[in-house]
Amino acid sequence: MKLDEIVISRAIIESYKDKLVKALDVDVAIVGAGPAGMVCGYYLAKAGKHVVLFERKLSVGGGMWGGGIMFNEIVVQEKAKRLLDEFGIRTRRYEKGYYLADSIESVSTICSKAVKVGLNIFNLISAEDVMVRNKKVTGLVLNWTAVEMANLHVDPISMRAKFVVDSTGHPAEVARIVERKSGIRLKTKTGKTMGEQSMWADVGEDTIVKNSKEICSGLYACGMCANAVFGGPRMGPVFGGMLLAGEKVARDLVKKLAMG
Repeated sequence: MKLDEIVISRAIIESYKDKLVKALDVDVAIVGAGPAGMVCGYYLAKAGKHVVLFERKLSVGGGMWGGGIMFNEIVVQEKAKRLLDEFGIRTRRYEKGYYLADSIESVSTICSKAVKVGLNIFNLISAEDVMVRNKKVTGLVLNWTAVEMANLHVDPISMRAKFVVDSTGHPAEVARIVERKSGIRLKTKTGKTMGEQSMWADVGEDTIVKNSKEICSGLYACGMCANAVFGGPRMGPVFGGMLLAGEKVARDLVKKLAMG
């Protein structure tokens, strides 16, 4: 059989178009495909929710790919090891309470398992704004990352979600858009994004899970974004808190969605 370039092109365009149309009205939209965002999406999809994830970059995984200083090993603590076990990611005990995993295996496995249970990931798309109705975040305004990078004047599209999850890491991009443009007071001590503190892994790993919660009506923080919003420390190349945060937000949203 001879390959026809037009058939190849048509297959890609038609398939992507159908996938994108289905993503315009969902239960949950996640912004940022780092480990917290993908784990959150995994558990939501596993629970049967219609969930999509938008990632600005070409690749998913956030900072997990590079481990620490580009040494592609990550550390997880005892209480988070069960999540790596659930995903089937191999771990090695370093010393009591500390486990190592290969960062490449970790990212690729989490992504693969999440997609296979129904998480729809769109890469190369940026959330440039939010939709707000009656002081509630109700969706996202999307554009191609290439448009953003080239600073082109190209209008975006919009999508609706019952809940939005900001999993954009240190920048807390969605929360800052809401703060800057909507006039909504965030559920922090100051009513605004508080910014992350200097590194303190022991405290940071606990607060990242505690702070992964509702920022304002319709919007949740998840992962490192949560400490950036609520003022917790960064924690460096230990990733247990990221995984636990994704699981926590997913469980909270499953309960919220069940309430209608």
